[in-house]
Amino acid sequence: MNEKQTILIIEDERSISNFICRALGANDYKAIPAFSGKEGMSLFFSHSPDLVLLDLGLPDTDGLDVLAQLRGLPREVPVIIISARDRESEKVKALDMGADDYVVKPFGVSELLARIRSALRRSDRIKLSQGIQRDVYQIKDLTVDLAKHQVTLGDEEIHFTQNEFKIIELLAIHAGKVLTYDFILEHVWGPYSGSGSNQILRVNMANIRRKLKEDPSKPRYIHTELGIGYRMLDD
Repeated sequence: MNEKQTILIIEDERSISNFICRALGANDYKAIPAFSGKEGMSLFFSHSPDLVLLDLGLPDTDGLDVLAQLRGLPREVPVIIISARDRESEKVKALDMGADDYVVKPFGVSELLARIRSALRRSDRIKLSQGIQRDVYQIKDLTVDLAKHQVTLGDEEIHFTQNEFKIIELLAIHAGKVLTYDFILEHVWGPYSGSGSNQILRVNMANIRRKLKEDPSKPRYIHTELGIGYRMLDD
């Protein structure tokens, strides 16, 4: 029997924590609750969880400070923010600080479980590829071959401009993770592109979707996180 994956829930509202713990337990995860930032960090070191669910409104510290501590450790574990803070600026800040995803309260069990599965899959891919240069990424019937600089949709090769390919490459490598506009801009156009260049990114993304024959309202490959960035779907 496979060992259950352990998920640490750092959430001070006990009703929400209990709800999450029950949902995780029913889906074959081992849930460990913590009700403050200090307790969460202590349990992180003692239980070595596979993933952390982190609330931002903790009684003893801001959740972003806990996120900064987690991201300062050698062992990188997926962190999903669960918060009532729904301002775009809060989401962008958390994602830019290294959070893997951001779920706004109230949320449904199905959505939370899907985000957890996606983050864990991405974590497994990173572990498997450490020390190995991976060249091919498969998302449904979309194949991104980095070595050949080639993208195919089914049996059809799709031709992209250099920057369009860079965007797809970045999204494929981080499939399942939300990438902010600024993150993509910096990695494709350089550190001096500036946040005011979002329009050029949107134009490139519109061209990518047109070439992939993708309806933005029913995305199969790339999901838009409004006001925040993009996520390559991996499920």
